[in-house]
Amino acid sequence: MFAQLPERNKENVRKYTDLCRKHIYKDMKGMYREKGKSLVYPFLAPGSNQYLDMLWDWDSWLSNVALRQILLENGTEKDRQEALKYEQGCVLNSLHYGGMDGWIPIWIERDAPSREEMLKKRNPWKSNTHKPTLAQHAAFIVRNMGGDAEWLREDFYKLQAFESLYLNFHRHKATGLFFWQTDEAIGVDNDPSTFYRPHGSSGSIFLNALMYKELLAMEYLADCLNMGEIARRFAKEAEQLKERVREHCWDPRDGFYYSVDLNLLPVKAPKVKGLNPGDLFLHVGQPRTYDCLIQRLSVWSGFMALWSGIATKEQAARIVKEHYKDSLSFNAPAGVRTLSPLEKMYDLRASGNPSSWQGPIWINVNYLVFRGLVKYGYLEEARELAEKTILLLGRDYERFGALHEYYLPENGEPVLNKGFQNWNLLVLNMAAWLEGKAIAEEF
Repeated sequence: MFAQLPERNKENVRKYTDLCRKHIYKDMKGMYREKGKSLVYPFLAPGSNQYLDMLWDWDSWLSNVALRQILLENGTEKDRQEALKYEQGCVLNSLHYGGMDGWIPIWIERDAPSREEMLKKRNPWKSNTHKPTLAQHAAFIVRNMGGDAEWLREDFYKLQAFESLYLNFHRHKATGLFFWQTDEAIGVDNDPSTFYRPHGSSGSIFLNALMYKELLAMEYLADCLNMGEIARRFAKEAEQLKERVREHCWDPRDGFYYSVDLNLLPVKAPKVKGLNPGDLFLHVGQPRTYDCLIQRLSVWSGFMALWSGIATKEQAARIVKEHYKDSLSFNAPAGVRTLSPLEKMYDLRASGNPSSWQGPIWINVNYLVFRGLVKYGYLEEARELAEKTILLLGRDYERFGALHEYYLPENGEPVLNKGFQNWNLLVLNMAAWLEGKAIAEEF
């Protein structure tokens, strides 16, 4: 039977909400993994055979947000205490692979080599590292524990070293923006603003929005550990980053936040022997006065300025009106397209290495855009997106008894990887918001 998204009405939203809850409540412990070998603490895995026994960086963070919603709705206090070791283990396994240089693997397999062996094959200062969600993940857990961060104290130095790696070696001096070292495992794999771009050239809005929230999470954790002076330093870094993102990534012409190109030749004074004052020298009269160039590529990550709280209210109004609501661009029947079909790179073909972020619907994207809409008070738009997500995933459960990794925008047809759970389970957080119930929110 071909996919056909159900009509978006109250009856169908209720029907498919119930169906999602039924399956997710039953399957949720499928993400629990016990410790062993290179993974010295229990942890959460994304689910499906492709990711069966691996710890992933931002996957485990958003899976944990979904897990807390499940436990809030359908768990006992005993269940919540049982889950805690798996939650904390995601952070502690990553920090177990940390060190003075700050580098932490993006993913860790059970049979992964030691940190020392990994670093024989890479330069930790020139390689991508764990995405800046580690402090956010820890802060989410600590907040749910009422501010108790003692479980993190012994490894807090490693967490600070991790943040310092970004601050010292992944930040562009002239703009103050953070950049990807390469296009390897950036999470949004083939985002054209980074994919096959020169190394160190992509001032990604996705990365910078994550980093802003990461710095705020470090402020919170340091305060919880009674390290107020350190907390103030991270708060200052966060405020400075917000201003730099607003300055360099906001495009007043399009009313959207974009990634920027940092790959510009340096401005240098001419050094030529025998140069006379009257001699011509290329560009010497007026070299460039800007430090980056906006990449006007309609990528979903511009909405991360809403999720992170970087956008001003006036900017948010334009983003929602001119971009979220545009059905020719981002707004699709199944949710938010990861790349506008108006871009020449738009491509919906199945791909696993890299995963396809050039148009298909990803549920973490739907969720993060939804959270941004709620944050800025666009409740009708948030309701629309939540209901679309429920119908999409509920229909997938109805047809196949499982979820998939990503979907076609127009009809919701699953593209690949049956059995994928991960951040897809955030549909319950969206459903709870629709019903006015208590919700688990990321830090």
